[in-house]
Amino acid sequence: MRVSQAAMVRSVVFVVAVWFCSFVPTAGSYDIIEVPHGGTLDGRVTLSGSIPEPKGFNLITFPDPAYCGRISNGKGWRLLYDFNVGADGGLKNAIVTLEGIEAGKPFDLSVPLIEARDCMFQPWVTIVRNGHAVEVVNMDPVMHDIQGYETSPEAGARVLFNTPLILNHQHQRGNLHAIHNHAPGKSLVGPIYLNKGRRTFYMQCGFHAYMESWAMAVNNPYYAVTDDQGAFKIEHVPPGTYQMVVWHPQSGPGVTRTITVAPDGTTTEQVALPAPKGNRTAYKVMENPRFGLESLGHSVEIQPLVEHQQ
Repeated sequence: MRVSQAAMVRSVVFVVAVWFCSFVPTAGSYDIIEVPHGGTLDGRVTLSGSIPEPKGFNLITFPDPAYCGRISNGKGWRLLYDFNVGADGGLKNAIVTLEGIEAGKPFDLSVPLIEARDCMFQPWVTIVRNGHAVEVVNMDPVMHDIQGYETSPEAGARVLFNTPLILNHQHQRGNLHAIHNHAPGKSLVGPIYLNKGRRTFYMQCGFHAYMESWAMAVNNPYYAVTDDQGAFKIEHVPPGTYQMVVWHPQSGPGVTRTITVAPDGTTTEQVALPAPKGNRTAYKVMENPRFGLESLGHSVEIQPLVEHQQ
């Protein structure tokens, strides 16, 4: 019997059950109703200020430099572009939510899937329903170490777990020509309990620090993630006045604005998030002989076979 790639992927997953103890009302507080005269919220999120430089990670200081270097700048550095901004300032991967809606359209019941692929987490931002799960799978022929944190600007970060995500058994470790039409490794299962005051979830690989992923927990299905142009749209909104929250993982606490959605109408909002200023990270590309490939004491070839980063 032949099994599809999608079926194989979902049959062996690392399921992260996201539960809330006391931060928000328990599951079931949101009611599904018909919204016959719902309105639409759309608009655009831009970045105000200079686009920050990408974070730079010297590959020889982390495991698997040759395999993970398949995406690199050709000089042994892996870049993390945590701000993706279009030519006209549109900011990708900003999350827009409407707070205070207790009844309306149904949730999308699918479970979000995060893949470790080519030594990066995809997607970079994810929406998680309160009380539901996130699936994390390793598609690489190298091992990843998953570290999870809950965090918020007010309460700070708290470690949730640290667990290995084993390499895929169908490929030799470090196979530079590996493709991803395969099932991930062995399943790992573990619940995550988020504490009061925290609603964002941050995940990083303990072996490869350039692997990051963010998730926000929501209590209603009225949310959107901005596209390549910074655009978003939220439809079938019950008419009323709500708090619109716009947030990006690297731009600070975000923007909160009171908006009113009229029946059968469209409300358009333009939001500018401030770019961070000053020295925001210690991870930078630099020219230093101590960080050259020869410092390893043995030969290693790092070729950007998948993506030559600029």
